[in-house]
Amino acid sequence: EVQLVESGGGLVQAGGSLRLSCAVSGFTFDDYAIGWFRQAPGKEREGVSCLSSTNGNTYYTEAVEGRFTISNDNAKNTVYLQMNNLKPEDTAVYYCAVRRGSYYYMAACLNYGMAHWGKGTLVTVSS
Repeated sequence: EVQLVESGGGLVQAGGSLRLSCAVSGFTFDDYAIGWFRQAPGKEREGVSCLSSTNGNTYYTEAVEGRFTISNDNAKNTVYLQMNNLKPEDTAVYYCAVRRGSYYYMAACLNYGMAHWGKGTLVTVSS
């Protein structure tokens, strides 16, 4: 059974930083796309950042470009989202997700085309 467990969320002031972690288990493929999504109250879920396992290519939604960085540690089966210069509009539940096929990393981010999802971690940014 594939499991994704997010951690690292919390309350932070605007301008602060957080690092989210997502521990993945039960997923044994080397060719995959993995990423972070978020859903703010009253809004649709959106793809924040996704990564291709084979070439390291990344995608960021425009709202976080230059502030967020996605990375993965294959030895630890963990993907991270470093979030700097946080803004109140970044407040949301953040989910990580994964699917086979690194080629699809951008499409999966844009169209929520991931196969397995975590339960999310709440990030609250106060003004």
